[in-house]
Order: sequence, then C-alpha cells, then structure tokens
Amino acid sequence: MAWILNLIRVQLRRDLASCRGVAGQPLRTISCTSRKQEESDASSVLGKRWKDTAETVIIGGGCVGVSLAYHLAKAGMKDVVLLEKTELTAGSTWHAAGLTTYYHPGINLKKIHHDSIKLYETLEAETGQAVGLHQPGSIRIASTPIRVDEMKYQMTRTHWHVTEQYLIGPEKIQELFPLLNMDKVLAGLYTPGDGHIDPYSLTMALAAGARMYGAQIYNNAPVTSLEPTSDGKWDVQTSHGTIRANRIVNTAGFWAREVGKMIGFEHPTIPVHHQYIVTATIPEVKALKEELAVIRDLEGSYYLRQERDGLLFGPYEKMEKMVLQDSWVRDGVPPGFGKELFESDLDRIMEHVEKAMEMVPVLKKADIINIVSGPITYTPDLLPMVGPHCGVRNYWTAIGFGYGIIHAGGIGKFLSEWITNGEPPYDLIECDPNRYGKWTDVPFICAKARESYGFNNVVGYPKEERFAGRPTCRTSGVYELLKDKGSMGFHAGWEQPHWFYKPGDDIGYKPSFQRTNWFGPVGRECKLVMEKVGVIDLTPFGKFIVKGKDSHKLLDRLFANTMPKVGMTNISHMLTPSGKVYAEVTITQLAPGRFLLVTGSGSELHDLRWIETEVAQGGYDVDITNVTEDIGVLGIAGPNSRKVLQKLTNEDMSEAGFKFLHCKSIQLAGKPVRAIRISYTGELGWELYTDQKDLAAVYLAMMEAGKDEGIDNFGTYAMASLRLEKGFRGWGAEMNCDTNPLEAGLDYFIKLNKPADFIGKAALQEIKAKGLNRKLSYIAVNTDDIDPEGNETVWYNGKVVGNTTSGAYSYSSQQSLAFAYLPLELSTLGQKVEVELLGKKYPANVIQEPLIHTEPTRTRLQKKAQSKA
Repeated sequence: MAWILNLIRVQLRRDLASCRGVAGQPLRTISCTSRKQEESDASSVLGKRWKDTAETVIIGGGCVGVSLAYHLAKAGMKDVVLLEKTELTAGSTWHAAGLTTYYHPGINLKKIHHDSIKLYETLEAETGQAVGLHQPGSIRIASTPIRVDEMKYQMTRTHWHVTEQYLIGPEKIQELFPLLNMDKVLAGLYTPGDGHIDPYSLTMALAAGARMYGAQIYNNAPVTSLEPTSDGKWDVQTSHGTIRANRIVNTAGFWAREVGKMIGFEHPTIPVHHQYIVTATIPEVKALKEELAVIRDLEGSYYLRQERDGLLFGPYEKMEKMVLQDSWVRDGVPPGFGKELFESDLDRIMEHVEKAMEMVPVLKKADIINIVSGPITYTPDLLPMVGPHCGVRNYWTAIGFGYGIIHAGGIGKFLSEWITNGEPPYDLIECDPNRYGKWTDVPFICAKARESYGFNNVVGYPKEERFAGRPTCRTSGVYELLKDKGSMGFHAGWEQPHWFYKPGDDIGYKPSFQRTNWFGPVGRECKLVMEKVGVIDLTPFGKFIVKGKDSHKLLDRLFANTMPKVGMTNISHMLTPSGKVYAEVTITQLAPGRFLLVTGSGSELHDLRWIETEVAQGGYDVDITNVTEDIGVLGIAGPNSRKVLQKLTNEDMSEAGFKFLHCKSIQLAGKPVRAIRISYTGELGWELYTDQKDLAAVYLAMMEAGKDEGIDNFGTYAMASLRLEKGFRGWGAEMNCDTNPLEAGLDYFIKLNKPADFIGKAALQEIKAKGLNRKLSYIAVNTDDIDPEGNETVWYNGKVVGNTTSGAYSYSSQQSLAFAYLPLELSTLGQKVEVELLGKKYPANVIQEPLIHTEPTRTRLQKKAQSKA
C-alpha cells in the first residue's frame, strides 16, 4: 500500500504542474487552465446598447445569478439585467464537481433540490443548449449502526415529500455500484434521479434561456459603486455607465463580501479550499454497461462518481486540516482572480484517499490525470443567504452557496416567485440572510466555516449543537452565572440553557436518536415549574420599540389581531398577502403610541425587515429601535412565582392587582423592571425585562428570595414540553410561511372583523369562505424510548396522510405528544393514525387539546365552579 500511495503523490504533483481546471462535456472532460475558453456569445459582450434603467439588476454571473435572470425573465419581468465582472462561470461555478441530488436533511431545502433537477431535465429541450446531465442515482453509504439509524431518521422525513428515496441493503447497493468493497457496508440511502451535471454548460444554457426571455447579460462589467436613492431604488455604477434599478440582487459568489461592503454590510462568507481528484481510464469502469451511481461514503467523508471511463473523488478534510482563504475576508479577492485555482495539497487528503481505496479497490491502480483545488464559498452554518436584507431597501442576496450547482435552479425559481409576488413561495427561514448580525465577526466566521466543512459528513442528530466560535459577543447578563450549570444551546448568537445539571446526572452534550442524558433532568425541571417555581433566561428574544404618530396605524396594518390597550399585552401575527403566517409577536402597549414587540430569537431581523419594508412602502411616521441586545429577559413560572416576586417588590402581585396579560413597571430588588404577566410554560408566570447590566442582580435576588419556595433553574427543553402539554403553537413549527392561521387553529388571534385592512385579510376571508383541506391536530403517540420532534411522516391505512410539526414527551401525562397536519376527515377526536419514528410506525390517536389547561384557564374554571356551588 505504501508504494501505491507514494506513486499517487508523485503522479498528482506531476499532473498538477501541467494541468488544472474544468470544462464540461458529457461525461465531464477536464482541461488545463492554460487553455483559454473559446466559447463566447456576442450578445453577452458589452455592445451597442447599454441599459440605463432596470427592474432588477443581478450582480454576478455564476450559475445562481444566471438562474435568477432566467427565472425572472421567464416569469415576465421586463428589464432584467445581469452584470458579470469578467465572464460567466468565473469564480466557483466553472471548477465545481457538478453533483446533483434530491437529498437534503432540511425539509424545504428538499424542494430547492427538487426544483433544480426538474429544471435541469428540461433545460436542453427548452434552450437548445446541452447541459451534460447524468442521472445514475446516488447512494449514501452506511457502514456503522448509528449511520443506519441516521438514514431511518431521514426516511421518516421523506415520505411526505415528492422526492423518491429508499433505504436499501447491500445487495441493491452492489448492483448500483459493483466496484464497491462490501465488507463494511450495512445499508444505503438511495435517491434515484441523482447524478451530476456540467456546470459550465448548465450556466450557458440558463444564460441562453435568460436572453431568450428578454434578460440582458453584460460580461466584463464590474460594479464599482452602489448608491441608494431616496425613493428606494439603486444607482448601480460601472465603468460603462450607471443603471438605475428598482432592486439589486447580490449573487457575486466569493466576491459577495466586496459587493456588500459597498453599502456597509460585512456578509459572513468565506472561501474554503475544496479539492477533488480525477483519474484516467480505469478498465473496470470502462467495461461497465451502465454508469455507476454516485456514492457518498459518510465515514470516509468523500463523494465519488464516474467521470467518463474513470472516477472523480472529492473529500472533505477534517477541520484541523482544511484550509480557509481568510486573507480574502481581510484584504479582498485579488484583482483578476476568476478562473484560477489554488495550489493543491495531497497530504491533507491522504486519509480520505486511503479510505476511498479501501471502499473502491480499483482506485489503488488508477492513474491520476488532474487535481482541482478551488474556492467554494461557505457561511458559518453552510447554508446560503437568500432573500431581502434588513437595514436597507430593495437589496437582496443569493450568496454563500457551498453547493451552488444543485441549489441554482431551485433558488432562482424561489427568489423569482418571492420578488414577483411579494412573499416567499414557502418557508425557508434557515436561509434568511438576516439570521446573522453584527455578532458574526471574522473570528466567528472562520471558526464556524472550518467546523462546517470538517463536519460535512458527521452524523446529523436531532437537537444538534456545534460549538466552534462560541460564545460570541452576544451573552446575556446571567451567562457567567449559568454557563457551567447546564447544557447550553446556540440561538442567533446567544447562549441559552437547554437543561441544567444536578449531582449524579450524566452531564454534557450527548446526542442520540433516542432519549438521552437530558431526558430525566428535563422531567425534573417540568415538575419544578408545575409544582414550585423555576427561572429561565429568555434574553435571546428579539425586542423592538415602535413609537410615533403612526405607530398604532402601522401595527394595525401589520398584525391580524387588535392592538392591546395601554398596560396590556397580546399575541399577534403578521401574515403574508396570501394569508400565510410570516411571524408571531407579543405586543405590549407601554404608553400611548409606544409599543414593545417581542419575537423569537431566530426571527429578530427576519421580522424587523418585514416591518421596515411596510414602513417604507406606507410612508408611516414612526420610529423603530432594535433593543434586543440592550434588554435582558428572565422568565419566572410556577405556583410559587407570585410569592417570590412579592418578596422583592412593593407592587401588588396578587391576582386582582396584576392580571394575566397585563404589564407594569416595577422595582424589583431595587432595579427597574418591566414585568409582563405571561408565561410560555402555561403556568403562573411573568417575563421580566430589564437592562442587561441589571439582569444578574435581579436573577440573584429572585434565587435568594425563592429558597423557601424551592426555586431553581429550568431550560428551553422543559419549556418546549410544557408548552406542548398546554397546546401552545410554536412559530416555525405549527405556523410559518407554509401554513395559514385558520388551519393552524389560531382563529382566536385573527380578527377578521377589525376595521383595519391588515395584510392578508382578504386572502384569509377567501380561505375561510372556501373551507380548509387540512387541520392542525393534537395527537398522543404510543412510543417506547423515542419521541416525535417534528416533520415525521403520519400514516393511515398504509398511506401517507400528513406530517408532524413538533413533538415532545409529556412528563405530566407520561406519554408522547405531537402536533400534526391531517386531512379534515382524519382530524376528529379519537381518530387513529400512525407516526413513523426511526423506521417504525407507532400507533397514535387524535386527542382533545390542550392536555393540561393553562394556569389562567384553571383559575377561571375554578372560580366558575365555586360560583355555581
């Protein structure tokens, strides 16, 4: 083996000196970078006509940008202009390995992949341009029992999607890839229709389609400046002239940071050195009658596919070995860099080479004809940044694509529909560019990108946590007091306790597909809140102050609920024009015309952008301040919570003195606190808002005052279990841009009869008149050592009928609970269905919600019973 590896090293280095680069032909041909691209299209070169106005200007001519131009033009948008600084495909597109797959662990990113492949299948017939698409299928290889569990876990999330996916055994795997060493292969996740495509040909076909539908593409037209106008448009300046655009879309790949800097943004993207190897003809491959399926050896952390009569092999090095081009983040991309490559480093990937040769033995005697090492753009979490950006009008991004080829077609369609219709066609908040903020500094970006690249093929567990780059500068006032007492979770840059340790607990982060070390402690915390009193850090909530002459008018337009009176709070929803749930927000009117808006940690800038857009379009006279980082929040809940607070304040905390959904400014342990009588556990409780610098003092005072009442900490896992018992819906689960509030059971919060014409009102009236097709149902699941968590398939009589949205174990009733969307005819009480968990179908039945009444409801029912007695 040693001499073979040494021979490969010599061969690779010799070949590297003479040849680099990719140009596409079916089954992909690799060419030298010294050979200039001769393909050019006169219509894409600056010529007779320069457009000085445009509806949309797209900056960047990789596959994503060209796809967006194609989709917008095809949708009928006039004046679509794409500006490419050098030539189409320059950057990451031209040297990509071109893999295409329907698979993705993200629920709605599966739709992106699906739409991409379906487009690629028809693009050649539509445009007359070959794309070099091959669809031999792909197999994700499981060679350990935990990998088999992971595949079962993913299968439970696939059956309710349109994409075909199968869990297959060794016999079928060898049929699809007969050159595989089957000694360690246990199972595989097989996706028919997967394969690979030539990125250069794909981009040229999309460009041809874009021009065919009226888009204008300019090569050699670098953007030099971006200037916003007072009416929300943009002056896009180039050396050839200026274009006045209604909107701009940054699709500039690894130049995206430089484009963002033109308007003051530091987009958290960074180039990663990705290497892949191409072999010469291998006799065993040449002898095959059918093209090999693409394989992804998850333990070996590489992909491997057929390339003509040889093989193409691409590894993902471990985080300590992989290389970031961090100098480009600090100093910018070198002028002129476009279709160049990095120096390769075989030593970094030898571990993966050895594993690949063990899995595919014909590699041992294969000659290497090329090695490619090129820049691929990463974000901290490996997901792209897609959509309109907060803080500036009509600026959109489609950047940070680690897998741009498979995303390009679907993202182009997704963004085109969003731009055209004024709302996203479905929920894709995991890719929202506004999930990042100023806390994503360069050290954090580098640490997370290194982690994400090195963890490309690690086991994807439920409740996954990754720890590189943490903590950020976003730490609450009680972080130092809590950081060593429990297991922390990462929420939009914040550290927030998931659960707390006690002596004798099995501590630390120990992920599993079954119940794991947090299960017992979370039950203990639920009991604490139900029987005594618990405190939780809720600082990661997004928090905005809205005030001004038109504040009430603005919020009445944005939200479907009526606005609360001064000193009161309610839960309200922002809807899209088609009636989908864009956001759930707690609103408190602090003083006449002054409102506090509170949203989830992951929704902070997502919601703020939506509000800012309405302000700009409606010309409202308001002032909006994001106070998320200035104000800390503690939740206190449980039957003894009133006693604890009363010890620390002179304010009347009794039921009569401080009613549910009321707000008061109080002094708590000598610190100014805004107290709101509300609790996401459903138990007696308050949220306490105070300056971050005072948060620790308030916390310590409560913990001291509550000693006799049994006070202790609880985390977000307990809160999730308690909210599910009470039937509370969660945004991002039961409601999002895939659902409307009527089918989600939010009727109480939707005031269709209020005078204001809130966004989505007309659509909801139409939905109500037509009637619903499905309904959110509350189900009990008869499980063993596993609980639903959301997005599992629901079955009835052997057919897929719906999906869960969230789930947890109810410690009060000793059973698993879940919300699930079911057809109306299957949503009646007592209806029996099955929920698939880890490859097994568990019996479930629809039950009355809530399982446990909230404390205010229990109090009201108790008073009612007493009055009757």
